[in-house]
Amino acid sequence: MNCSKELSKPIFKIIQTVSDELNYQTYVVGGWVRDLLLNRTQQKTDIDFVCIGSGITLAEKVYAKIGKNAKLSIYKNFGTALITINGENYEFVGARKESYRKTSRKPIVETGTLEDDQKRRDFTINAMYINLNTNNYGKLLDPFNGKKHLQERKIKTPLNPNKTYHDDPLRMIRAIRFATQLNFKIEENSYLAIKKNCERLSIISQERITEELNKIILSKTPSLGFKMLFETNLLHQFFQDFVKLKGVETIGQHEHKDNFDHTIKVLDNISLKSDDLWLRWAAILHDIAKPITKKYDKVQGWTFHSHEFVGSKMVPKIFKKLKLPLNEKMRYVQKLVMLHLRPIALSKKIVTDSAIRRLLFDAGNDIDDLMLLCDADITSKNPNKIKRYLQNFQLVRKKLKVVEEKDQIRNFQPPINGMEIMKTFNIKEGKEIGIIKNAIKDAILDGKIKNDKEEAFAYMIKKAEKLNLFFKK
Repeated sequence: MNCSKELSKPIFKIIQTVSDELNYQTYVVGGWVRDLLLNRTQQKTDIDFVCIGSGITLAEKVYAKIGKNAKLSIYKNFGTALITINGENYEFVGARKESYRKTSRKPIVETGTLEDDQKRRDFTINAMYINLNTNNYGKLLDPFNGKKHLQERKIKTPLNPNKTYHDDPLRMIRAIRFATQLNFKIEENSYLAIKKNCERLSIISQERITEELNKIILSKTPSLGFKMLFETNLLHQFFQDFVKLKGVETIGQHEHKDNFDHTIKVLDNISLKSDDLWLRWAAILHDIAKPITKKYDKVQGWTFHSHEFVGSKMVPKIFKKLKLPLNEKMRYVQKLVMLHLRPIALSKKIVTDSAIRRLLFDAGNDIDDLMLLCDADITSKNPNKIKRYLQNFQLVRKKLKVVEEKDQIRNFQPPINGMEIMKTFNIKEGKEIGIIKNAIKDAILDGKIKNDKEEAFAYMIKKAEKLNLFFKK
């Protein structure tokens, strides 16, 4: 194995020196080794080290030799220590043996042998060790054929998968996460064990589940992960709203599409254009209300009226359940879910300036992301249909640009504010203020007046007369 370049970094040489001084056998282990063999080390900034001895003692002595620009954190309860240098994390731990209780994924930890440490690893591809001592520097220890499984593109547990997943059920989602990120297959016995143990996921905190789910969502082809989550029944344990999208119902000649398959296709489409997690979440949730709003009409067939509105109302509840942030990220997703049909509707008919202004007003700075979502939402087995819709969207985009340059509607602020209205008419705050402000906004968006203070003021006077708001002298 040619890893001399990576192992020549100063941190490794310091660990080599300290390990020899302490007479500790020390290894770099886990994801860094896996990624090194896959030539994806640039994606890994967290590196784990294990030693036959005290991980804290090793870290303290390594830290003492590093000097400036390093930070040492010691976690005595866990027997671990962390050195941070320029954003890279180096974690040190002594070889350990782990045992589990049925009700918790948190192990009971004891000092162990190297063999014990190897057996506690989640997957064979994460159970490879590189020695850092002078006498065996750079030697690979591969007790479970992890290198072979990398070549075979296989996810496999070192021990019996039923025990591995029963002990720590989070490893089931991690198996799917690695398979999705690396485009690997999960070994058959391991896949069956995930199905068997799926309900064990109930002992895992939602935060940890969602952390892994987000990594699946951020992968190159997230649909791979969602298919596996569904097939293994893991998705059913924590995201029932998404599970309900699955399936096709037929009455007579009318059949609707499988909205689960459609949604993960939209997610893949958006992933080709953007790495933004929250735009990807908007793709996941854009049709989330279709099962709730589904109705059958003898003439029209299957309808999902107002699913965008109902779906936007579901977003906060879903974010809260999945322990996603209840902040502007949620509101961004909620907005895109609410608006995702608007550009599609504009692409099917003659586009008026008024409709474009209203879309720009409602979408604000998120209009470009909304259009990306709408592009991704075009899924069909008919390539001509996709081509036609995309061409229509280009016309909508051109119109958006023209209207935006002319009317400056994006993030539009009314040219007359509430204080000016109260001062002009010498009135107190009340419902009339909102009526006049909305009237001015609608007049601008409908093209009756320009987005201009002078025209807005004149329009305000006319509107006020209809409301019997006269100047008081």
